Amino acid sequence: MEKAKMGILFRRREVAFGTRRPSMNDSASQLPTPQPLSPRVAREQRGPADPWQLEPDHRPGIVLAGSAVMTHTARALLCLFVAVGAIPASASPRRAPARKPRASRPPKTATVRLDAATVNDPALAAPVRPGSGGGAVLRAQVLLARAHFSPGEIDAKYGSSLKKAIAAFQKAKSLPETGEVDAATWAVLNSDTAPALVQAPISPEDVAGPFLPIPRDMAEKAQLPAMNYSSPLEGLAEKYHASPSLLKALNPGATFDQAGQTLTVPGVAVPLPGRAARIRVSKNERSVTAYDDQGNALAWYPATIGSEHDPLPLGEWKIRGVSRNPRFRYNPDLFWDARPGEGKEWIPAGPNNPVGVAWIDLSKPHYGIHGTPEPANVGKTESHGCIRLTNWDVWELQQMVSPGTPALLEE
Repeated sequence: MEKAKMGILFRRREVAFGTRRPSMNDSASQLPTPQPLSPRVAREQRGPADPWQLEPDHRPGIVLAGSAVMTHTARALLCLFVAVGAIPASASPRRAPARKPRASRPPKTATVRLDAATVNDPALAAPVRPGSGGGAVLRAQVLLARAHFSPGEIDAKYGSSLKKAIAAFQKAKSLPETGEVDAATWAVLNSDTAPALVQAPISPEDVAGPFLPIPRDMAEKAQLPAMNYSSPLEGLAEKYHASPSLLKALNPGATFDQAGQTLTVPGVAVPLPGRAARIRVSKNERSVTAYDDQGNALAWYPATIGSEHDPLPLGEWKIRGVSRNPRFRYNPDLFWDARPGEGKEWIPAGPNNPVGVAWIDLSKPHYGIHGTPEPANVGKTESHGCIRLTNWDVWELQQMVSPGTPALLEE
């Protein structure tokens, strides 16, 4: 995970689930709202003394949504949640190389001036290509997001994730795959004439908190009631799939901490595209694609996929289940990048949890698709073997899949 600079590796884990099942009528971008936790719940998040203990009526080998707890075991440097009983207790972890790769830094997004009237103009046809920025890029990013071809974090800048999203959209629409928005691509994108930028009030929930700085130390993280957003701006940025810098540029002078204040934001709230008949994970493209039963692309997402130490396990697998708002047990013995002196800790759930807001469990032992607390890094860094999406993209995808959905992992 980029913010904590670590993978999601453990031998034995428990996952806490939210209690609400998503509906197909939900907005695909509706992320769970972080809530304050009572002292009782905070104590419960530390987990039972026996890491293999199940709550009553939970049968081994079944991945459940709802109020449930599961336990897990994993090899070192591979991240995954698996159902209790699916992995033998004798499974032994692999040792990671001692050398630490240099951490990648998220790209800095410069503040830009944006004209809402230009961004919302359905006749806009300015080319979007390397070096582009501003209104045309912002409009393209929002329209692609609404078409479920995610550009990652919307920032009004042309980057690698936007280029790949454009190419994936062009392929799905039988257009030349240039990775640039030309006149032909604009003609299809601009068939969506709804405003790309909309006015939205800050709700009481947006500023309810609690908002706390996220410490780097794992022991300090374990003391938090939840891994919530560190500021209202961070939460609002994820809500609208945007970088904090973009929201600031769109709303000069805004404080982002007062309920009722009206903001200009990307209009990304759309219904789900449908149920996925299968998904494909591409190592070379660094992407996840969901398809319907006719082979048409329903959605495309940029992804962070494995590394030279923990490569993507190529092959045909299946989705076993989904856990929402998971927590995990940190075991420094299984992390090559653990800090000296760290101990085992239970890290609570929340959007700043290292696996974000959802985990999609694969039948390949120790692998899954999950969110991240660092959306700007998705598709630009390496992982410890997992498949990492932005929180809003994994939240959409987990509503489209079900146990048994085929998952092809390929070069």
